[in-house]
Amino acid sequence: MVRNERYSVPKIAFLACPDTLPGSPTRRPDAFEHDLLFDALNAGLAGRAELVALDWRAPLDELTRFGLAYLGTPWDYTEAKDEFLERLTALEAAGVVVCNPVEVIRWNADKLYLQELEQRGAPSIPTLWPESAGRAEVLAAFDHFGCDRVVVKRRVGAGAIGQDSFTRDAPPSADWRIDQAAMIQPFLPAIQSEGEHSFIFVGGRFSHGLIKQAAAGDYRIQSLYGGIEVALDPAPADRAAAEAVMAMLPFEAPPLYARIDMVRLDSGQLAVIEAELIEPYLYPQQGPGFGVRMAEAMLARLG
Repeated sequence: MVRNERYSVPKIAFLACPDTLPGSPTRRPDAFEHDLLFDALNAGLAGRAELVALDWRAPLDELTRFGLAYLGTPWDYTEAKDEFLERLTALEAAGVVVCNPVEVIRWNADKLYLQELEQRGAPSIPTLWPESAGRAEVLAAFDHFGCDRVVVKRRVGAGAIGQDSFTRDAPPSADWRIDQAAMIQPFLPAIQSEGEHSFIFVGGRFSHGLIKQAAAGDYRIQSLYGGIEVALDPAPADRAAAEAVMAMLPFEAPPLYARIDMVRLDSGQLAVIEAELIEPYLYPQQGPGFGVRMAEAMLARLG
């Protein structure tokens, strides 16, 4: 098993990708989130461990020098899911503590996991699961849901990339298609009127909450599209709804980190949009003390 006796302090890898690493010529406009998250963890560790950002595709010999690999911003994994899982599996086999563990990543990589959460009792958004989606599937979805607007997403995807929204009055063109496993859901007005709630958990315990709101005229709440985030002390019932989802995760131990994203239904109840367990941005600016909490939890995983 990989140990850290060779170093005065443990070494933790913050796995990233060319889209997020500082100095990369292909760095995304929203990669400032990488900097904020890295800096929060680095400050929380405060010399108790060395945190190093590097590409998840770095040579295996280089990665296995670390005691723990934290999945920070490997945002391009959605285009190489199998390669990503193989790399994490190899790290675990070499004795590196991978957070979150490969069994969690494999379960969470395909949004079909939402079906399991629904079966376990999580309030959910009605969803169709076509193996690919074109104009015909979207038109059928309007009638199936009895709605005038739908959202189409990739089942293996993140950050609303490749996502589309259509209305009955403005359906997709005849040649529009997502040529991969997809999901179609009715558009929920609360996304624009209230926003998307995010609940951050560290080691299974609630850390902080926030609400993400889209820019005027948009519905996507990510900063890449002009969305903003506001810290929020959630109402007891809302926090309890997120904690209930955490309790439904099918793992013996809680993951190191989790972000439960929810949106309000017409009934007033919060429903799960995502249980983000792979590489979610954890909004350190909205969570005072978050960096220290995560640092303590990572060091505990290192033993």
